[in-house]
Amino acid sequence: MTTAQNRAAHIRLLVLDVDGVLTDGRIYYGNNGEELKAFNIKDGLGIKLLQGAGVSVAIITGRQSEIVARRARELGITEVIQGREDKRQALLELCQGSELTVQDCAYMGDDLPDLGAIIAAGLGMTVADGSAAVREAADWVSSLNGGCGAVREACEFILSARDEWSSVAAGYAL
Repeated sequence: MTTAQNRAAHIRLLVLDVDGVLTDGRIYYGNNGEELKAFNIKDGLGIKLLQGAGVSVAIITGRQSEIVARRARELGITEVIQGREDKRQALLELCQGSELTVQDCAYMGDDLPDLGAIIAAGLGMTVADGSAAVREAADWVSSLNGGCGAVREACEFILSARDEWSSVAAGYAL
């Protein structure tokens, strides 16, 4: 087992950035000022599978958006921290409120504002198109870009490290 797999086996909370991780990082504005984001349905299923295996999921994002709150509700994510620039501090606060240590947490981000949280987490994760500094610091890098199934890949990695992926997948073969 690699170091990243060993760390993943003990994860109890996966914390996700939004723009560039759950989305491809692009923000669309409509003519009436509305903001639009596209989320990958495979990422959503990965999150649900991880939750079903007893791993909690949370969101920390630097922007404030009702779209993020809505997607979190759809996925059963109750811990959503929006509008926070210091994501490392937000991660530490999240851990305190959940009675977890940072070693119990994986954090997945894509750019410099995520760097402190990626370094602090027990398992630092990023997307294939994450910034060079983030990819260098991360313990695990997806093969997929943000918004293109990278979160699903991360969920499968954690479930595999916990020896739970085979049984999760087998449940769909019935």
